[in-house]
Amino acid sequence: MTAPSRRVRATLFLAPFAVFALLGILWSLASPVFSVPDENAHATKAIAQVRGQVIGYTLPDVRHIVVDLPDGYHYTQDTLCYATHPDRSAECAVDFGSETGQSWFNTWVGAYNPVYYYLVGWPSLLFDGNASIYAMRIASSLVGAALLAWAFLAAASGSRARWMPAGIAFAAAPMGMYLIGAVNPNGAELAAAVAVWAGVLGLLETYRVERAADRADHADGAVPAGPATPLLSRTALWAGVTVASIVLVNARALGPLWLVIIVALCFLASGWLPVKRLFTTASSYWWLGAIAVGGLFSLGWTLSGGSLSNQADVSDGPLVNGTFLEGFGYVIRLTPHYLQQAIGYFGWFDTPLPVWTYWLVVAALAVILVLAFIATRRRSVLVLSVAVLAAFLVPALVQGYSVHQTGIIWQGRYALFLYVGVVILAAWLLGRDAPEVAFLAPRAAWVTTSLLGAYGVLAFVLVLVRYVIAKAGLGQMFTAPQWQPPLGWMALTAGYALASLGLVALVGLTTRWILRRESIGAPDDEPRPLAEAPTRG
Repeated sequence: MTAPSRRVRATLFLAPFAVFALLGILWSLASPVFSVPDENAHATKAIAQVRGQVIGYTLPDVRHIVVDLPDGYHYTQDTLCYATHPDRSAECAVDFGSETGQSWFNTWVGAYNPVYYYLVGWPSLLFDGNASIYAMRIASSLVGAALLAWAFLAAASGSRARWMPAGIAFAAAPMGMYLIGAVNPNGAELAAAVAVWAGVLGLLETYRVERAADRADHADGAVPAGPATPLLSRTALWAGVTVASIVLVNARALGPLWLVIIVALCFLASGWLPVKRLFTTASSYWWLGAIAVGGLFSLGWTLSGGSLSNQADVSDGPLVNGTFLEGFGYVIRLTPHYLQQAIGYFGWFDTPLPVWTYWLVVAALAVILVLAFIATRRRSVLVLSVAVLAAFLVPALVQGYSVHQTGIIWQGRYALFLYVGVVILAAWLLGRDAPEVAFLAPRAAWVTTSLLGAYGVLAFVLVLVRYVIAKAGLGQMFTAPQWQPPLGWMALTAGYALASLGLVALVGLTTRWILRRESIGAPDDEPRPLAEAPTRG
């Protein structure tokens, strides 16, 4: 590995890590304590778990598993006085850890898989009260940023990666960063899924290149070369995919199913021969074995009572004890609503963004998806259509299967891993199949990320308005704010605007660098010495 190559790899990891971490941390600070859905349940579990109470216990006449909270972490529902009340600012909230709170909490996630809670719960050993929640959120932001940064590196390192940075950028849309910057495994699930999407597609490229080498005429010592040699070795890709897969399968109970769906769609996109090569390479099984161990742990924990195991009461939600078809049809009918939730529905379903703001995201999506549907080969269009169909049907199938036990509990944020994955897949197919529109990649990168950045800043400000002044006149944001986040709302907004500009610059400049790198590589039909072919793994 040459020094310039090491510097390129370091830059392609550290620059996106800084951008993603800053976006996540700013959401961590801007959101009032426990204002993120289910954060009170996840945070109290993490606090108890890192002190040795991995599952907790039950009490008569108390629903859900109970965990103990030490002094400085006492819980009161008054911390959430504003939740579901959009006319109330966060000023009414009582600090977490107040002496008026109780020393236990009945958390509905008390038996969930412990992996995520160890990753984010440790800062609560150093801080208490509200500070502990902000510290755990920052830890969650750093975990998510590391996974997304590796995804960006893997995506930008491929042989035809000109569209991939723009695809990865959709993970930085405000709903994704909002969840990554919270104590909620949904954020880690999204970040890990994005890393798996990017990593598996990049990994399959290495087997495609090797297959081309095998077909070459070894008599004259030449093999066909792709536009650019991948920057990451197969071993590095396997290592990243393995770590991301283990995080994904252990983030939430359905993680193993999500991994299977992502890998299946990547296999479908790549074609049979690279997949066959992967499974006929002996070294693959060391990595597959490690992923299997992580998956078996997740399945074992869930099946032994970790989650998805309790029967809901009829009063808990719609269609408890319903049939598969009832649950399936219900989710299909509400798909537009779930899409709205995934794009921008914050808080405890009390902070929707104005519908007109969504057009910024829709326009950014259209740039990538429309080009992918009109510029790629027929087979790629079919693959992308299957992925889009999966994004609509998987939620309905999963909820239909469990509706008799859980009722309707699906939320749009649960499918973010699929929605973002469709865009990443479209970007990958554009890079592979549409060289005639390659010149558009830099322009599309600047346009899409500018739209995403503008939407992110707008969402950030509107969510702050809801918590700082609620329904009061907008002028009070400046003259009489009722609540202030750490550092103040104006400083956080300025920071978010700068971080969003950083995202735009990161994606735009990286795309331009990739296109330049590909343009100086050997064309597909130009031979190069066999010694320069990618090393077999």
